[in-house]
Amino acid sequence: MTASGKFPGPMKAKKLIQFDWAMKTLLRREENFPILEGLLSELLRADVKIQSLLESESNKKHADDKSNRVDIFALLDSKEKVIIELQVDREWDFLSRMLYGVSKVVVDHLKEGDRYGEIPRVISVNIVYFNLGHGEDYIYHGTTEFKGIHKKDQLQLTKKEKKHYPSYVDHIAHIFPEYYILKVSGFDLTVKDPLDEWIYALKESEIRPEFKAKGIREAGRALTILNLSEKEQYAYDRYINDVRISRSTLESSYSDGIEEGMAQGMAQERAAIIEKMHRAGVSVQEIARFLDLPQQQIEMILKTKNHS
Repeated sequence: MTASGKFPGPMKAKKLIQFDWAMKTLLRREENFPILEGLLSELLRADVKIQSLLESESNKKHADDKSNRVDIFALLDSKEKVIIELQVDREWDFLSRMLYGVSKVVVDHLKEGDRYGEIPRVISVNIVYFNLGHGEDYIYHGTTEFKGIHKKDQLQLTKKEKKHYPSYVDHIAHIFPEYYILKVSGFDLTVKDPLDEWIYALKESEIRPEFKAKGIREAGRALTILNLSEKEQYAYDRYINDVRISRSTLESSYSDGIEEGMAQGMAQERAAIIEKMHRAGVSVQEIARFLDLPQQQIEMILKTKNHS
């Protein structure tokens, strides 16, 4: 009940800034680590504690390369130290970018003189806002396994090999990078568990009052649009405008490419018909009359075909 004696109305959902901009700015601050820890803990089903954010040499040289990604040095509840590459972007060759990102993380953080067995496991968490690949789910997980071509068995570590690895490396998949893909656009907004609360927040930039996932309350406080300073609000507005322009340019280029491809296809099909008619003994004049094209154009197409 309020001071006026009235009961407060229903709590409203909190509107958040877009997560890709938060990755560039607010989530890099140590006081906001609990937000990322919450998201990653729900996804990995393990307690994640961020030790630090990592900056590779290539990141320092190319500022745009880290625009919507952050490399996180984290500790899991199993005491395993991992590098988590968290990436948000909109690219048509995104799967190749995932491969590049993980490969770079491995190379950048292997110090000279280190044994290969000392390379921390890399977990690549990728949040995408477009229709990536063909699949019905909205969360995908990939690991590396080796299966026999003939006997169909799965390759395992021997007891002797396990002694050269930390105790948490109990099978080969934990040596190699693993990938998570969160296809936010494919989520139907039906919340079934705490991880879905995070997916909902990522898609709608909104947190509902009943959400209880780890870190999501902190996100509601730190990432609310109303909490931005005047300088941050100006930077955020510029970013949103740039995203709209980039998206419009990408869609226009994609549409233009389709139209151009269709035009090229029609031209190639027409040229093939002209060539077939000419080989069948139909005169240039008759082909031109039949296709309603200038005779000079028919002759040019046939000449090009003869020289190809």
